Amino acid sequence: MNHTKIKTYLFGILLAEAAGGLAGWLTREDVRIYTDSITQPPLSPPPLVFPVVWTILYALMGISAARVALTADTLERRHGLWIFGLQLAMNFFWSILFFRFQMFGLALIWLAALWGVILWMITVFARVEPWAARLQIPYLVWVAFAGYLNLGVWILN
Repeated sequence: MNHTKIKTYLFGILLAEAAGGLAGWLTREDVRIYTDSITQPPLSPPPLVFPVVWTILYALMGISAARVALTADTLERRHGLWIFGLQLAMNFFWSILFFRFQMFGLALIWLAALWGVILWMITVFARVEPWAARLQIPYLVWVAFAGYLNLGVWILN
């Protein structure tokens, strides 16, 4: 693998991990309060599961974006990378809405919109680089599960 490819993969992974890490850092106290005081729905995983799963998902996001970035420069490629940036920003702000402000209803609507944007990104990525699209499927599934958890928290609290 040449240096350009390595740099592209590292940039993609570090960008995604940095977005997730910053959101986690900004909401770290809020997450503790949430864990201690909010009634959680059935099937809620232990708190340790979330950083592990998100670290893996952000790495997959970054690898996926890098695969797309390494394809020929086309309008569809640029469109896919723009959607990638949009979903990453939406992902970041969901944490703020949910944990910092505990706006569970708005966070659920935001999460549903994020799920739609992820699906849109997968659709565009599939036309540019099919493996990049496949790497996003665990993220789509996890966000659907997060939607269940978000709905449960909203109902129970």
